Amino acid sequence: MSLRAWPYHARMTKPPQRCAWAEGGDALMAQYHDEEWGVPQHDPRMLWEMLMLEGFQAGLSWRTVLHKREAFRRAFAGFEPAKVARFVERRSRSCWPILASSARAPRSSRPSPERGSTAT
Repeated sequence: MSLRAWPYHARMTKPPQRCAWAEGGDALMAQYHDEEWGVPQHDPRMLWEMLMLEGFQAGLSWRTVLHKREAFRRAFAGFEPAKVARFVERRSRSCWPILASSARAPRSSRPSPERGSTAT
């Protein structure tokens, strides 16, 4: 088949060029790079989700947070600001156990005040 017979979009479409951090075989990182990273976002719910995830990233890699995104969505009512605003103190305290019990829960080696020091 000659090049002229191919559809125009097939001739003009190049494989996506990715940043080094999106390479390496992690499909979720590649998808995030291709579909979300660097794309202007105007949806208030999505902006709230990204702000919350950025906050949880402190001390963790973005890859770790991205892989735990669904657990965060479950814990924080799909990042619906109105729902999160209605959380009472008891519900707020219950979010962490949801994340901690998840196989996708973030882990930190830093000691928490409740657990005390991890140093031996």
